[in-house]
Amino acid sequence: MWKGVVVAYIVVALCYFPVALIGYWMFGNAVKDNILLSLERPAWLIATANMFVVVHVIGSYQIYAMPVFDMIETVLVKKLNFKPSFLLRFVSRNIYVGLTMFIAITFPFFGGLLGFFGGFVFAPTTYFLPCIMWLAIYKPRKYSLSWWANWVSIFLGVLLMIVAPIGGLRTIILQAKDYKFYS
Repeated sequence: MWKGVVVAYIVVALCYFPVALIGYWMFGNAVKDNILLSLERPAWLIATANMFVVVHVIGSYQIYAMPVFDMIETVLVKKLNFKPSFLLRFVSRNIYVGLTMFIAITFPFFGGLLGFFGGFVFAPTTYFLPCIMWLAIYKPRKYSLSWWANWVSIFLGVLLMIVAPIGGLRTIILQAKDYKFYS
């Protein structure tokens, strides 16, 4: 499993870092939340990239929303006494997806919201809580490479957890000043 995780992180890094670095190099601070909106040509490349984004979001949304789906279905079955069935699952999941889509359409400053909530949720669970658990479980030798790598990741993760919500809130405030709902 360890080899699989290492390969997965390498593949993710090879996909995301070039886009981030080249996007910043080309557009600087003027790059939009969705880098594809910053591009102007070639049209076939933009269309292909958008198609891949749709495929990626469809797959990842199902994975990340699974705990929410389970929680909704548990409440419906145990608290509200619905009978577990395919129809219940189909309707409850589609209502949830429709609700999240409505929120995303209503508040288009999604990048700011992602930065704001991501700092509170994704930074701890992705960057520093796993390192804390690793240090607590495996107890590497003090000042070893593993010990230093984990503490640097913890420090950077906590820093990200502090800075990301501030940047996200700033983005929301700047974009919300001129925003008119459904215009």
